[in-house]
Order: sequence, then structure tokens, then C-alpha cells
Amino acid sequence: MVTVNLGMLHYVLDHVYGAFVHRTKISPPFFSRGWGGTKLELLERLISQLFPEVDGQNWPPSLIQAIWRTVWETKSACLREGLFRTPCDEQLLSALPPESHNARVAFLVPKFVPYQKMACVVHLAALSMVKDVLCCSVVQNSCVSDLLLLGRATIEEARSLLYWLDFEGGFGKMGVCGLSMGGVHAAMVGSLHPTPVAILPFLSPHSAVVAFCEGILKYGTAWEALRDDLAAKEAAMTLEQVRERMRNVLSLTDVTCFPIPKNPNATIFVAATDDGYIPKHSVLELQKAWPGSEVRWVTGGHVSSFLLHNGEFRKAIIDGLNRLEWRESSL
Repeated sequence: MVTVNLGMLHYVLDHVYGAFVHRTKISPPFFSRGWGGTKLELLERLISQLFPEVDGQNWPPSLIQAIWRTVWETKSACLREGLFRTPCDEQLLSALPPESHNARVAFLVPKFVPYQKMACVVHLAALSMVKDVLCCSVVQNSCVSDLLLLGRATIEEARSLLYWLDFEGGFGKMGVCGLSMGGVHAAMVGSLHPTPVAILPFLSPHSAVVAFCEGILKYGTAWEALRDDLAAKEAAMTLEQVRERMRNVLSLTDVTCFPIPKNPNATIFVAATDDGYIPKHSVLELQKAWPGSEVRWVTGGHVSSFLLHNGEFRKAIIDGLNRLEWRESSL
């Protein structure tokens, strides 16, 4: 009984947090400017480029040339910040807000250790589609197409960065991790990488569909604005029909449609037992699609697990990397 009550407490905490953020209007509703019109149509035409029909034929990402500056350094470590142009198709780039035309990356590395004897992990934040503080309001108070466009840009940026670190940097092992929506993008990026990498999605769904249509974020979505936008361009719809349209559009983000990673055994999902944002079935769908992957459950909700289970996230990263072979050159 104590365990059940504790789990319910975590679940209620997620709902209290969601109500505070979304229902009190502290945070603007998602997609209050509708679907995005021609930008959404553009994305639907080009999205198939992310996962080709024939397994193994996904091409290498664009090469990047980052400009680096040192933020700080000690006797044993150095933190550098890199800036590079978002490696998207010009048609997509022109549809992005100006703040999203360049990517920034923080690169923390120990000194005096050859790269080939180190493991490197690319971390994508929970709102990894957000390039800076200004863009946060752009995403939340914008249209559906902007969410997908910024997500696509993040995937291309992370793919190019991972490729550069792997083949140009020459690290002995590579991984990619992310929290919440950043975990969705991490799974996509890792599945498309041409060599085995550790993939570590934390508190992440298999698709944005469950986040916006089933989890707490559905209370922070401007359904009436989306319905009015459709009514102005097409036929009038009920709110249930609008939600079904949202499901169809966000199905573009379904990670189970992406290729199985080169080494699915190095994939570890960390999920919460009482997550109000991400239902359990969503995590299990991706595990089923990637045979050999592992799910680790932590007791908590979305908010409490983010605060209390960082140790489990770090352990998953280490364990995932340990399931990879070192490059021959590092032996």
C-alpha cells in the first residue's frame, strides 16, 4: 500500500506541475498559431529523407566546420564552446527562425588523454529543439510545423556533430543521450549513425504523439486554435477530429519507423514508473521495435525522476558504453 501511494504521489506531482505551468497560463499554450500551413506541407514532403526505405542506405550527414572558443580550463580539463551552421537543406533552413540557423555545442574534455582512449557522449537537452532562450517562446507560442522543423534541425545538427566526433575526432567509443524530447531525438540520431553507438533515451516516449495527445501536455495545447485554423482552410471539425489530425501529423516523429541501431544491445531506456507525461506503453513499444535493447524503471514521475534519479541516468550511460567494443586503434 505504501508503494502504491508513493507512486500516486509522483503521478500527482506531475499533474500539479502541469496545471501550474499550463493551466495558469504561466507558460503560453503550444501551437496557438495553428498548424503552419505551407511549412507543414514542406515537412511532410521531405520527412521521408530521414529514414530511407532500404535498411543500411542512410547517407552520411553533412560535414561541419565549427568555430571554437575556450570557456574555461583547469590543469585537468577544458570546456570549449563551438558554433556551426545548421546543416539543413536550404529550403528547410529558410523556414526556420533566424535564431535556429546556427548550432552551439559545449565540449567538455579531460586533458592529456588521447581521444581514441576516451568515450564521448553527445547530450541533447529536454527541449533540444530550442537554440536559445528566445526560441523557447517561439516554439511554445507557435505552430505545429515549427516544432517539427526545429526538431528536424536538431536531428541534423546532432547527426553531423556525432559523425564529426566519431570520424574526425577519432574517439574510442561514442554515445548519444537525451532527456524527454531530447531522448526522442537521441534515439533517432543514434539509429541513423553508420557505426555502433550507445543510445540512452531518458524519460522519453517513442513518438511526440503520446506526449501531446495522451500525456499532460495535452492540457497545454491550444486545441481550439488548431480547430479554428483548420476551419478557415478546410472543413469544420470537432475537437476529437483535430486531435486525430494531430496524431497523424506527429506520427512523423515515430522512432519505431527508424532503422534498428547497429548495436541495439547498447541501447538503454530509463523510464519512470508513474510518469504523467510519458505512458509506459510508449517506452515498451520502442523496446519491442529494437530487440536487444533494455528498459530500466526508476520509481517516480517525470518531474521527480528528473530531480532524483540522475545517478541512474549516469549509470545507464556507462553501462551502454561498456557494451561497445573499443576502436582497434585504441588498443
